[in-house]
Amino acid sequence: ETGYLQFFCGYKEYDDSNPPFDASTMVYFRKRLTPEILGEINELIIQKASEPEKKSEAETIPEEKKDTDEANDSDDDHHQPKPPANNGTLIVDATCAPSNIAYPQDLSLLNEGREKLEQIIDELYDPQDGVKPRTYRKQAHRDYLKTARKRRKIAKEIWKAVGKQLRYMKRDFTHIEEMVRHGKTLTLKQEKLLEILKTLYEQQEAMYQNKIHKIANRIVSISQPWVRPIVRGKIKAPVEFGVKLDISISNGFVRLEKQSFDAYNESENLSEIIERYKIRIGSYPECVLADKIYRNRKNLNYCKERGIRLSGPALGRPSKDAVVNKKQAYKDNCDRVEVERAFSLAKGKYGLGLIRARLKETTQSAIALSILALNLGRIWCAFLQFIFESLFDDTILARFENMAFIQ
Repeated sequence: ETGYLQFFCGYKEYDDSNPPFDASTMVYFRKRLTPEILGEINELIIQKASEPEKKSEAETIPEEKKDTDEANDSDDDHHQPKPPANNGTLIVDATCAPSNIAYPQDLSLLNEGREKLEQIIDELYDPQDGVKPRTYRKQAHRDYLKTARKRRKIAKEIWKAVGKQLRYMKRDFTHIEEMVRHGKTLTLKQEKLLEILKTLYEQQEAMYQNKIHKIANRIVSISQPWVRPIVRGKIKAPVEFGVKLDISISNGFVRLEKQSFDAYNESENLSEIIERYKIRIGSYPECVLADKIYRNRKNLNYCKERGIRLSGPALGRPSKDAVVNKKQAYKDNCDRVEVERAFSLAKGKYGLGLIRARLKETTQSAIALSILALNLGRIWCAFLQFIFESLFDDTILARFENMAFIQ
């Protein structure tokens, strides 16, 4: 409806009768940008940005060393080729990208589910069918507000209020089944919603009967039933509700290694991340900087067999004769902070702190876009720094043609 946007889209004159875009056009466009496609684009950007660095490193190798290496290669042709030496540093860590949902409470979820069941009954009801099924919606709403409006709620009161909402929902399920039995047809959207509400009811009923607060695959949002609680153990937010993801950093560039709505142990993915690093670089990393959770026996043995140094203290109680390289530990800790800076920048500036997408596919695409924007931001900052330095040193302009990633 805006004139300059229509001019940007190529309209020859202003038209207020036919809008150029539908309300859901960008949603369908975002669905085409899958995490796999965005990962390939991110890898192309990193490769293009790394070309000047590789070219400059090749130019700095002395000619004598090149001749020596060629001679050694010719002498060793009849021998079995040696594996390449480990090179580079790999930083790995995991975090959670919270989704934009209300904090889940059992009473609020049941009240929302009951209202949606009543809406389905209203859509299925036809005045020609006779008397409308009684749902007691007004009384159910008053029972909910009676407890929800209290500033201080006793556990026994919440338990009783949850029981009432469960009984109201059970009555609504019975009415819907009766209406379907008499010839009413549910739409595809109603069938999906009804399946989610049945799962929610079964989970809440099991927790209510057993007086527990944990259950497998717990639904915390009716609009986004795939979101799961992710226990992070942070002081500010011990539990977050969203997507758990792993990232890796090498040479300053960030890659999205894994993302999942279900909670998982990030230490199980370390070997896969290292193997992908070898496929890209051609050799294993010299050092892997990670949290203590990655230092289990499986990962330690895996890194030891490949000559990789995994940062962190040794397992078990330290012996009396143990010698700790405090300087190396301090340096590793300082270098590992880079991944925390990446998380802070992605959550504060590139939308990873609160995912506002409503669909499962678009949520994963939004996370991949945030990681891609991190690398683009780094390249842009490097370009601005180059321009600033070139204002004071004319010799730097000669290196401009080597910066192919700017093109």
